[in-house]
Amino acid sequence: MNNTIKKLGVPVLLAILVVLIVCPLVMIFAKAVITDGHLDMTLAAQTLKNSDNLKMIGNSLLLSALVVIVSTLIAAPLAYLFSRTRFAKYRFFDIVFMIPFMTPPYIASMGWILFMQKRGLLQQLLPKAAGCEKWFFTLAGLVIVMSLHVFPFMLTMLKNAMLNIPSSLEEAGAVFGAGFGSRLRKIFIPLLSGNYAIGALLVFVKTISEYGTPSTLGKRIGFDVFTTEIHRYATVAPVAFGKAATLSSVLIGVCLCMWLLQNYITTRRTYNLVSGKGKKFTEVKLPAVVNVQAWIYIVLVLVIAVGIPYFSVISTSLIKLRGYGFAKGNFTFQHYVELFTENTKGINALLNSFVLAVTAATICALLGTLIVLAVRRSKFRFRKVLEGVGLLPEMLPGIVLVIGIMLFWNQIYNVLPLYNTMGILVLAYVVLFLPYTIQYVTSSFSQVSGSLMAAGQVFGGSPVYIFRRITLPLIKKGVAAGWMMTFIISFRELVTASLIAPPNTLVVSTFIVREFEQGSVSVGMAMAVICVFFTTTALLILNRAIDRKKV
Repeated sequence: MNNTIKKLGVPVLLAILVVLIVCPLVMIFAKAVITDGHLDMTLAAQTLKNSDNLKMIGNSLLLSALVVIVSTLIAAPLAYLFSRTRFAKYRFFDIVFMIPFMTPPYIASMGWILFMQKRGLLQQLLPKAAGCEKWFFTLAGLVIVMSLHVFPFMLTMLKNAMLNIPSSLEEAGAVFGAGFGSRLRKIFIPLLSGNYAIGALLVFVKTISEYGTPSTLGKRIGFDVFTTEIHRYATVAPVAFGKAATLSSVLIGVCLCMWLLQNYITTRRTYNLVSGKGKKFTEVKLPAVVNVQAWIYIVLVLVIAVGIPYFSVISTSLIKLRGYGFAKGNFTFQHYVELFTENTKGINALLNSFVLAVTAATICALLGTLIVLAVRRSKFRFRKVLEGVGLLPEMLPGIVLVIGIMLFWNQIYNVLPLYNTMGILVLAYVVLFLPYTIQYVTSSFSQVSGSLMAAGQVFGGSPVYIFRRITLPLIKKGVAAGWMMTFIISFRELVTASLIAPPNTLVVSTFIVREFEQGSVSVGMAMAVICVFFTTTALLILNRAIDRKKV
């Protein structure tokens, strides 16, 4: 009986993932090239030949490239300071500089809009700043805001790469008379090139797949990109799912090309710098003037990346009448009180987000754990295919998968009426965030020796007993971490809810955007503060709980 279950495990799980992930993707390509049951490339060709769409594709590629450049300029000096100088001792910077990356992009973008707009918060604080909105509400402003969101990712990549470069290599260059500039150019940068290229490609893919900032700030400047155009075709009358599918197919192609290029670079430009010998790191001593400049740069980046958007969001949530700005007596907590008393839609949005996030995180934890167990313990030939399909959503833009889910589940509505229900939201969250659980559980499972399970079998333990008493306690931290990440991201997810939420159903993200666009900005920002506070607190509490239960 147990052998039968083991043999059926991988095929059953693979069938589930095919329905959840593969079928929606196939439906996207089918919708792009099939009309009335016949292969017809006319619509796809017309969509791609459209001058507006060609301009949009160019906009997307240009924006992604510029964000890579600007995020590199921000992150590279920080990575050097935190890996080679005395600043490496300040470990709290690792947490502080992840705040921009953990902040929902649409909330940070709204904070910047409130700060920089005409008669906004900046001009109320500094009246002489009038006119600065002219340069901010341009492509330059959009690039800066998006770069401030992704630069922590680039910072982490570069810092980890620099930590793997032994100081002895630089010292050897110095012994042979190379100055700092020469060592940087001939030793340091070449050794970083492979890791940097990988980070740059990942930032490129993340930027071209981003919906939050382009939908809030990009729309205001008339800068259309893949995600906003796909969203428009799928939601604005006359709805054109064929055009949305065509653009989604192109976006998939761009992202897959980037992933293939990343794999190529990984194999060709990776250096083995860790050997059996110990590594000695020599702290680079900065002159007093440079040390002061370094502190100024660090503080400046934190103020711009964290201080300004959070100041804008929090202060706006407390302002009674926006027209009076920071006038004495114009501050109130009434907007927060209103969310929990008078504003029933706000309470419902919070409850909906909480229920959806908990349900999706729990399903992901169960399904992801089963997939990892099946892949690691089964000898079925297609077990690696199972793992690959489970991780596929990580490689693709979220909006593309959501479009595929819309098309597929709408097509089979008569068989399984899940579309236009809360269930479709849960399903979409599971599809999008399943890779988190798979990765975290895989990481924990890889540290568990198979001899432990073998010992359990020798002493007569059943598979269920071995899993409950040996395997699960050893991988529970990975399961909890995957649950946590799925919960946090699901709680504040925007693009999925904006596309497939049932009619008149709001979640936290769509409530914030609706209040912001309809003029109830203070109420929307109050919800944004609650959203950030809630997800951050959940992260800290769960991390603390995991640390207390270390095996």
